[in-house]
Amino acid sequence: MSEFRVGSGFDVHRLESGRPMRLGGFEIACDRGPVGHSDGDVLLHAVADALLGAAGLDDLGTLFPDTDPRGAGAASARLLGDVLAKVKAAGWEIANVDAVVVAEVPRLAPHRERIRASLARILGATPDRVNVKGKTAERLGALGAGDAIAVLATALLRKD
Repeated sequence: MSEFRVGSGFDVHRLESGRPMRLGGFEIACDRGPVGHSDGDVLLHAVADALLGAAGLDDLGTLFPDTDPRGAGAASARLLGDVLAKVKAAGWEIANVDAVVVAEVPRLAPHRERIRASLARILGATPDRVNVKGKTAERLGALGAGDAIAVLATALLRKD
């Protein structure tokens, strides 16, 4: 009989002019991008924490602290790959991942399918096991003013 576990992940980054916007493993044209120790890919960070939580492992900040200079500017896709290796080593496989990107900029709709395909590729999962949705914050707070971007992610893992 299979065992299932669910995990949640959340990440938020402040946006600044002139920084690249990386989301789901690739760059999107935008006049602002996330400030972060790594490349700031908020989607990959939230998914990584959801996977780690479901597997009962340490969180992303513990595994890759922002005080470690080796992580400065690191590709979040590489970090997620390292997380995935830990999850698989613990005997888990991805059943599905679902994420909600909350942002005023960039508009997600024109990029959603590319983001979804990129995330699925990074996770080694078929696209039907990965979903990404975009929402605005209805002009409320830093998210609604376009000064930040946040992601809520859920991962379901299976072990046979």
